[in-house]
Amino acid sequence: MKNPMKFLLGLSLLVVVLVGCGGNQNQVEFWTPLTGEDGANMDALVQAFNETEPEFEVNHVVTSDLYTNLYTVLNSGSGIPDLTLIHADRVPNFVNQDLLETMDEVMAQQPELKEENYIEEAWNSGVVDGTVYTIPLDIHSSAMYYNQDLLEKYGVEHWLDDDVVTFDEMLELQGQMDEGQYVLNDALLGWVVLAQIQNLGGDVEDENGDPAVNTPEMREAIEAIKQLADAGLMTPYGEDGYLSFQAGDVIFSTDGTWSSLGHGMVEDLNFGVTNVYSFEPDVFHNRASSHLFSMLRSEDRTDEKVEVIADFLEFVRENSIEWAEAGQIVASVDVIESPEYDNYMQSFFTSTEQQTEGLHIYTYEHYPYVAEAIDTYVADLVHGEMDIDQGLAEMQSFVVDRVEQGTLDLENVIEELEEAEEE
Repeated sequence: MKNPMKFLLGLSLLVVVLVGCGGNQNQVEFWTPLTGEDGANMDALVQAFNETEPEFEVNHVVTSDLYTNLYTVLNSGSGIPDLTLIHADRVPNFVNQDLLETMDEVMAQQPELKEENYIEEAWNSGVVDGTVYTIPLDIHSSAMYYNQDLLEKYGVEHWLDDDVVTFDEMLELQGQMDEGQYVLNDALLGWVVLAQIQNLGGDVEDENGDPAVNTPEMREAIEAIKQLADAGLMTPYGEDGYLSFQAGDVIFSTDGTWSSLGHGMVEDLNFGVTNVYSFEPDVFHNRASSHLFSMLRSEDRTDEKVEVIADFLEFVRENSIEWAEAGQIVASVDVIESPEYDNYMQSFFTSTEQQTEGLHIYTYEHYPYVAEAIDTYVADLVHGEMDIDQGLAEMQSFVVDRVEQGTLDLENVIEELEEAEEE
């Protein structure tokens, strides 16, 4: 960061604004991290709900640094939003710090806000020790887009017959690609690795609940992906493989379900979607997460606001076809089973029971540290910039250090902000 004081000043000003919003007793203040085009889709949902003339209107506030701002208002005890949209991997840590209210009152107000009306994986990501702390909006997953024209050019359309492309199949094109063209890119590479961990039957925590990064499964996953890079089948290190796919030079792009919007805007890009590649055609996973509605602990949230929140979440459950426009896998069963939802590319991931079961959300308490470690090191390991033994050892130490430091804990976050401000 070039100017930490300038950053902190900006952050302080932003928090002042948000605190003011959070204290509005005539609105339900709803904070989200939806800084992309999906923010407009949420705006449309909120506006549609407000047009039903609820007792309090919902005010959608987008913040680019959601969690830092949440920690700040929680520490101050004022300006806490009435409703928040958080990621699944934050739930265990928030619950352990006693930062979340349960959804008991909300579900009592709206009895259709229940497990059977949502995708199981999304619902369960907000349940800790049998207690429901969140209501799911979606699952956003890794995906693998394919260029139909390149599949035909290289005569490998049959790879998609079983909806799973394997490592062995991709290696068949070693030495067969035209110069400047590649079988796959390294977009969302960390998510790809996490999918392979599940394909190999591994996990990111051991039997004692401690982080497990330096594992045989992690090694096998990285070595297998590295073999593709070493074979010249992956876009070069540092090249924007996402754009290479859109330029028509890559067969497979391993980005996200939401990327269908961007790919769809590219003229003459003849593309479709399938699962992220795997070792075997009958075992596949797509690493996923979920946006979850939650209520931070607050003394200022009235019973009347809780009633409006319940009405809003039920409205979203019934009307979140609007959220499908954002390229997300909607969590509401009623929506994904509607004929209209079939028009959206991401409906592929809930088209069969096996597909839905392939969506995997990590809910390990220390998962954010694991994901940070993988994202920090994986590109260097796959592209041969770092020895795998060294990288795995450093990744493990990275996670262990983060756990010991508790860098996601409220008091530690505030302490770090205060120390940075003093400097």
